[in-house]
Amino acid sequence: MPELPEVEVTRLSFAHRIEGAVIAHAQMGKPLRWPLGCQSDVLHGQTVNAVRRRGKYLLIDLSAGLLLVHLGMSGSISFAKDLPSPGKHDHFDLLTSRGTLRLNDPRRFGAVVFALSEQDMPAQKLLGHLGIEPLGNDFELAEFCTRLKLKKAAIKQVLLAGEVVVGVGNIYASEALFLAGIRPTTAASSLSRPRMARLHCAIRQVLTQAVAKGGSTLKDFSNADGQAGYFQLEAMVYGRAGLPCKVCASPIKNIRQGQRSTFYCQKCQKC
Repeated sequence: MPELPEVEVTRLSFAHRIEGAVIAHAQMGKPLRWPLGCQSDVLHGQTVNAVRRRGKYLLIDLSAGLLLVHLGMSGSISFAKDLPSPGKHDHFDLLTSRGTLRLNDPRRFGAVVFALSEQDMPAQKLLGHLGIEPLGNDFELAEFCTRLKLKKAAIKQVLLAGEVVVGVGNIYASEALFLAGIRPTTAASSLSRPRMARLHCAIRQVLTQAVAKGGSTLKDFSNADGQAGYFQLEAMVYGRAGLPCKVCASPIKNIRQGQRSTFYCQKCQKC
């Protein structure tokens, strides 16, 4: 699943090129996870003012409304002036004066949703429960610690839930916990403030590094220019079950938490 770094990399790859474009036509393919929420002609003639990100959602600000785009489990965005005719897995085309924005999603768990604004009900249903942005100025240590102290669940599960801090998906939660020296099964509320502080720094560091490396391409992720990511080549624990830890040489462990694979080093992450 594309996680926060992949969504941010996607945004960076086309945002500057589509800003100022005028929408000529919007074309829907097979139904996605949620309906568009308006007739496609509502988008015609609108101008794309900016492209932002909130968690794993791309927010496309229009002159009269907002498009929320989610990549689902296997989705990807393309943006170019001369895209070929839509294929069987191309489910949304936004034709503009600067090129066509296309959502390709083989599993159709992604979505494109229209809202009048970020405060409109359709947008609030998707964004209203999200936690703090880990790469933004609001990701302050004090608030992070306060929120963690209220969570009795395992710290890995708390990070994935997205209510404390948003967008720290499976890959990056495992990596951040390793960097902070925290075992994924440790209860969030039991962490001391110094350990929370290490995790706070680790989350920001891992996500920043992942964005710089173009995200992670485990199967077929690519940005809007078709470029793959390389962060997975530098992973310390994720996907390395049975291999020696790069720090202590102990074999990396793999356990299941909430139906997701968790990777950790039992020596470097003692508790």
